[in-house]
Amino acid sequence: MSINLSAIVLTHNEEKNIKGCLKCLGFCDEIIVIDDNSSDKTAILAKTAGARVYERSLNSSFSAQRNYGLGRTQGKWVFFVDADERISDSLRNEIIQIINDPLINYMGFYVKRTDYLWGKELKHGETANISLVRLARRKAGKWTRRVHETWEINGRTRELKNSLSHYPHPTLTSFVNSINTMSVLHAQANLEEGKKSTLIKIIVWPIGKFLSNYLLKRGFIDGVRGLMVALVMSFHSYLAWSKLWLLQREK
Repeated sequence: MSINLSAIVLTHNEEKNIKGCLKCLGFCDEIIVIDDNSSDKTAILAKTAGARVYERSLNSSFSAQRNYGLGRTQGKWVFFVDADERISDSLRNEIIQIINDPLINYMGFYVKRTDYLWGKELKHGETANISLVRLARRKAGKWTRRVHETWEINGRTRELKNSLSHYPHPTLTSFVNSINTMSVLHAQANLEEGKKSTLIKIIVWPIGKFLSNYLLKRGFIDGVRGLMVALVMSFHSYLAWSKLWLLQREK
């Protein structure tokens, strides 16, 4: 049987999110979960929900993990979703309409993402107005960069009208732990790309990140949540450039 749409979900200890995520993907012909050696019930719950699960270590590269998933799919189209994201009925209907339209001549589609933090939508700051390539023809391109990865599409793209809902970081602790982990990968990616860390970057760039998020991008309008995001992302900048400096010393 021909498979028109495959969904891919990357997971690591997502037992609280995976059932809700996979439930939203019921319209897909094939659901694949690439699990990074979860120590909880993520893999079991995913299999119970009907997904095909592959156990694979992340090995510090989200792009490699996503490309591995692409190599396991059979669909003409592939839709990438994270476990803490949810698909609305309107987005689902838009995707179904696109992939079943024989006249569509686009290779990939950007999807807007709306972030919700601790019960409220974040309307400002760096998480507002984010669009990511998440839907594309299976052979249209590949993912690049180990973190903050992008799906490089060979051909025409455009943005979908409807958005994904994103519910990251249920607690402040999980938020800080996440950016600590990501800052390691970000430093490694910067090193691979030939970027250099300096004392000025370690000191000044985090301050600039805070001012950009909180003032220029009007994060202050989001109240305490906007302040938290600005502070934590500034800390992420500090960690990433500091860890890059340490990597440079090791070399």
